[in-house]
Amino acid sequence: MTFPSAILIVLTLIFTLLFAKETQADHWLRVLTWEGYVTPEDVDKVNTLLDEKGYKYKIDIVAPYAQGAEQMFDIIRAKQCDITFLTLFFIKMQKEKTAKLIQAIDIHSPRLTNYAYLYPNLTGLDMGMNSKNQPLYIPWGGGIYGFYIDKNKVMEDEVPESVDALWQDEWQNKFSLNQSQEWYNLGLALMRQGLSPFSLYEALLEEDRQVVRKISDPKGVTQQQLSSLYRAAGDFWKTSPKFHKDLLIVSSWGPEIHAENEKGANWQLIDFKEGHMAWLDTINFVKGLKGRKLEAAEIFANYFISKQVQTRVSRELSMVPASKLAPVNTMLGDASKILKGNMFVPPYDHSSYEIMKKMTNKANLDANQDASQVSFFPFH
Repeated sequence: MTFPSAILIVLTLIFTLLFAKETQADHWLRVLTWEGYVTPEDVDKVNTLLDEKGYKYKIDIVAPYAQGAEQMFDIIRAKQCDITFLTLFFIKMQKEKTAKLIQAIDIHSPRLTNYAYLYPNLTGLDMGMNSKNQPLYIPWGGGIYGFYIDKNKVMEDEVPESVDALWQDEWQNKFSLNQSQEWYNLGLALMRQGLSPFSLYEALLEEDRQVVRKISDPKGVTQQQLSSLYRAAGDFWKTSPKFHKDLLIVSSWGPEIHAENEKGANWQLIDFKEGHMAWLDTINFVKGLKGRKLEAAEIFANYFISKQVQTRVSRELSMVPASKLAPVNTMLGDASKILKGNMFVPPYDHSSYEIMKKMTNKANLDANQDASQVSFFPFH
């Protein structure tokens, strides 16, 4: 064998291996999802569906799981996924940078037969539409930043009716707050004043500098309310709430409540008269998905808005299903009642984040200073 012939054979082998690897990679439908949303059983069933319909694609769950807006944006931008489960307000956050990386959904596709059964108040929401008024999302399941009370310890006539209770002495150190998504706690402080929980964002959007200054004033009412709320909290959690024995009210996204009640607890949602700040998780297709692969993605999405999966959303994840085919979540209610358009978390921009972070940092600092003084002067 001559030297040029040997080189040619080696190069042919290299190109063959690379082509085979690329072809194999192209047969994966990569899904970026929140933990618990897509089960191994779901993967098997979708793979079977695809195989039966003649699609040579298999589901691959991206690691790590979804964690937040920035992390999901980075994975999408790096082209490491084909399908995502974006929280609705992530789509247009920070100058719509994620919206530019996902594509419009053909809601009339013959493969999206279950789309017709979605709650109409969850489709066509402004923050999920592109400039041509085409949806960039398929509703999947939602929830609220809810407060749940221990009915094993609190009588029915003692259950508070207003967010105002969180500032009252009788509940001091007996409720928890989320620490990683601070805007919800600022929303509570605004709701206590009879304002929209998203007043800061709305004022910035309308360029109402007077309202922005009033809300963000470090000596203003909202900051005082926020700092007082942080002082009164008995616990803060980042990923999921803890159920300490001294807590009578626990804030939660929902899924953890079902697990606790399965163990014999009796945590029930407090239906605050001011309403609940809501969120919606969605299914999205990354830009560039086309042809048979896009069709496979639509089959995946259709399965995830089917009665079978949506029933699990309601019963096992303690969320509000997006489909009318699924049973209503008995604790939260149906989507048309609990997930209201004016209470959906908006797509905060950089300015909103900076102000909210500054305010919640001060609230944390104020609360920690008070705590250290109490421990140093135990009789005060």
